[in-house]
Amino acid sequence: MAKVVVGLSGGVDSSVAAYLLKEQGHEVIGLFMRNWHDTTGTLEGDCPWHDDQVFAELVAKRLDIPFRFVDLSKEYKQRVVDYMFSEYEQGRTPNPDVLCNREIKFDVFLKEALKLGADYVATGHYCRKESYEQDGKTYHRLLAGSDPNKDQSYFLCQLTQEQLRYALFPIGHLLKPQVREIAASMKLATAKRKDSQGICFVGKVDLPVFLQQKLASKQGNVHEILPTWRGYQNPSEESALEKLATPFRYTVRDGKKIGVHKGAHFYTIGQRKGLGIGGRKESLFIIATDVAQNVIYVGEGDSHPGLYRRALHIKAEEVHWINPEEAMHVGDTRRYDVRIRYRQPLQKATLINRTDGLYILFDEPQRGIAGGQFAAWYDGDNLVGSGTINE
Repeated sequence: MAKVVVGLSGGVDSSVAAYLLKEQGHEVIGLFMRNWHDTTGTLEGDCPWHDDQVFAELVAKRLDIPFRFVDLSKEYKQRVVDYMFSEYEQGRTPNPDVLCNREIKFDVFLKEALKLGADYVATGHYCRKESYEQDGKTYHRLLAGSDPNKDQSYFLCQLTQEQLRYALFPIGHLLKPQVREIAASMKLATAKRKDSQGICFVGKVDLPVFLQQKLASKQGNVHEILPTWRGYQNPSEESALEKLATPFRYTVRDGKKIGVHKGAHFYTIGQRKGLGIGGRKESLFIIATDVAQNVIYVGEGDSHPGLYRRALHIKAEEVHWINPEEAMHVGDTRRYDVRIRYRQPLQKATLINRTDGLYILFDEPQRGIAGGQFAAWYDGDNLVGSGTINE
């Protein structure tokens, strides 16, 4: 049996992961990581980190496993939070959870676990790992979790073969209600605890307030773009791929000023709340932000053409393959299922690899494609690769 360090978070999923590993006969150590101290912008009622630690300790005591604590807040700030601020400042929409897994849980935390003599690191993610041999070498696949409502493979889309080598996902084959039942039957303190929400290790935040720690408020104008804007002439199927993958470009002359905002970098494509402009039949949605000019462009209604695009582009250096042996070569074209945000149903698409990077051409136009987010592509349950959307 192996020595496994479990990232005990104080939630039900990691608690049951630890229990299952112990039942399988492994030597299990619970390791709690503290990653964030500041509560600026954290919404009232959100459990601070010390509550999480108390629950994690209670679970370790109940399971009779050693409990350890590690403070990774310095690394978390440098690798995740500073990255977030930088991305928002540039008018992009980062995904801190993806970075948290790549940079913290399966890098810094993994190294801490290895110091404790661990053979593996386990988390409570709803995903699965499959290992296979080919030409005498072992490879690892990252598979979607069995619970379609909780599959978290997207958040792990940037993991490498080396990181997956050490990873265990003990609850990936279970449904969430089953995990709750196991926790209740074992009388684990986390059995009825609510799932955490918001930013990984920070919690649920008022994003503008959170970002104002580093990014200053700066009043600017909100301009409405009508669905009849000349740039929405339906691009033909023969349109250049580059054009289909490029966001619509607006100027203040293309729309009418209808309000003001507190800073373009506080908003993201597809956002509906937080504008404070009412009196409409349908909601207003953000269709573009211009941080250089500090202007936000909005459109009325969920069907506004400014919300939709057929394609996106990922720079060559931003393309990541879970198994580099499966990487596409320049000139290759492949069909995959793609998602551009967590919990989005998989979308049929064609991937086209060119010298300037990877283009994803969707069968159907996609709503709210935002630069900085991650696109992940699947072959069935197998998450094959991912990349940061260029713009």
